[in-house]
Amino acid sequence: MTSPRRRFRRYLCQTSPDPIGLEIDHASGSYVYTTDGKAYLDFISGIGVANIGHTNRQVVQAIKAQAEKYLHVMVYGEYIQSPQVDLAARLAEQLPKTLSQVYFTNSGTEANEGALKLAKKFTGRKRLISFEGSFHGDTHGACSVTGREIYRKPFEPLLPGVTFLPFNDFDALKQIDGFVAAVIVEPIQGEGGIRIPDDRFLPALRARCSKAGALLIFDEVQTGFGRTGTLFAMEHWGVAPDILTVAKSMGGGMPLGAFISQPKIMKSLSVDPPLSHVTTFGGHPVCCAAGLASLNFIIEHDLPRRAAAMGEKLQAALRELAEEIDTIRAVRGKGLMIGLELFDPKQTARFVQRCLKAGLILGWTLHTNTVVRIAPPLTLSEEELQQGFRIIQKALRK
Repeated sequence: MTSPRRRFRRYLCQTSPDPIGLEIDHASGSYVYTTDGKAYLDFISGIGVANIGHTNRQVVQAIKAQAEKYLHVMVYGEYIQSPQVDLAARLAEQLPKTLSQVYFTNSGTEANEGALKLAKKFTGRKRLISFEGSFHGDTHGACSVTGREIYRKPFEPLLPGVTFLPFNDFDALKQIDGFVAAVIVEPIQGEGGIRIPDDRFLPALRARCSKAGALLIFDEVQTGFGRTGTLFAMEHWGVAPDILTVAKSMGGGMPLGAFISQPKIMKSLSVDPPLSHVTTFGGHPVCCAAGLASLNFIIEHDLPRRAAAMGEKLQAALRELAEEIDTIRAVRGKGLMIGLELFDPKQTARFVQRCLKAGLILGWTLHTNTVVRIAPPLTLSEEELQQGFRIIQKALRK
C-alpha cells in the first residue's frame, strides 16, 4: 500500500499547493500529536474550533451517550429531538431576549446563508450590505457578501445587489437605506487581519439599521463562545443584532452552526411557503449533544474570563517584544483572538514555518499575508502560554 501522504495527495482534493501536511495520530487539550511521535502546541485551535481544547472528555462522553440512542432520524424541525431542544434552550438563556429561537446548521457558511435568506424573506427587500475585508464563507451566497475580491472574482457572477462599505467608517453608514434587507458584519474581522472597530462603530451601525428598517446580522462564527473574553463579542459593545450566526467552536469539535433570531422574524421561514429553508443534517443529534456539553463546559469553567486574562498576558508580552525587535508592525486583539502583524509576507511565512518546526502551530493565510492569527484553546495553561511565547520569541529573533 502506498504511504498515507501519497494517498492524501492522490485522493483528497487539494485546496493549496503546499498543505501543512502533519499526519495526525491523536489530539488532546492544547496539543495535536503526529504519527511520528511529535507533539505540536496548537495556537490556532483547528482554526478557532477547539475553544475547550481537543478531545474534551465531557464532549466525548456526550457524543458516545447520544450515538448509542439515535443518529439521524428526520430532517430538521419535524421530530422533537431532545439534544436540539436542550441546546437551543441553553443558548437562549445566554443571549438577549430578542435572540430566542435557533435554526441549526452544519457550518458557519450555512448559518450565514440562512441568515441572509431570512432577512430577505422577512423584510421583502433585496439589497444586502457587507464590509470591505470581511469573510462570511465559501458558498455562493456567503461568498457574495465576503468583502475581498480575491475570494469573489473567480466565481462571479454572484448575488446581485450587494454593496461593500469601508469597515469602521461612520460616514459610510448613510448608505444603509429603506431598500436594504440586511447588513452583515463580523464584530471583529478575523480573516481580514483581526481588525477591531472603534467602540462607537457597532452602536452606530445598530442605530442606523434600526432607523432604516434593515436587519442587522452579526457573524460571530469566529468570535463566539468565549474567544474574545466575553461569551459573545457583541457584549463588548452592548449591541444586539437582529440575527446572530455562530459555528466553529459551537460543537466542541463536531460540525455545528446556527442562526438565531426572534420568533416574529423566524416565523417567516414557515409560511408563504412553508419549508422556506430546510436542511437534512443541520442540528444532527450527536452534534447538538456535543454542543450542549461544550457550552456547559465553557460556562462552568468561566472560559470567557480565562480568555480575557490569558489574552491580556499574551498580548502584553507580544507588545513588549515589539518594542525590542523591529519585525513586528502591530499587535491587535481581544481575549485570545490575536493578530500579530509583521512587515513582509516572505518574513511572515518564514516565521510561521520556524514556529511549526519548533512545535507550535499558528494561523496564517496567503490572503492576509502579513498577519499571523493566534487563537489557542481557552483552556490553555500558564505553562503552555509561556511555551508558545518562547517559541514565537525565538522564531522572530532569528
